[in-house]
Amino acid sequence: MTQYLLSVYQPDAAPPAGVDLEQIVADVQKVDQAMKNAGVWVFAGGLHETSTATVLRAQDGEVLVTDGPYVEGKEHLGGFTIIEAPDLDAALDWGSQLAGATTLPIEVRPFQGG
Repeated sequence: MTQYLLSVYQPDAAPPAGVDLEQIVADVQKVDQAMKNAGVWVFAGGLHETSTATVLRAQDGEVLVTDGPYVEGKEHLGGFTIIEAPDLDAALDWGSQLAGATTLPIEVRPFQGG
């Protein structure tokens, strides 16, 4: 089994009007439970807003500390799920279900040696 990172990318702005966040949370919990029932779920977590991020960068023998996300953009990593799946097709299927539940883009990447 290979471990895969399912990254959830979300816009920095507030959700558009008419978005039912309670329904989205319920749908994500259903997918998480399905992953647990299938034995593929390893870990998942949501992240606070990018304003809480801190970047540490080693430079010239010192570590520089800067506020904010590493990359400026309209979308940032909002959360992630780690699964163990037998192959990429299975991981993509779980990622598709998560994309449907979150209504957000999901990036699926295998871990090295995992």
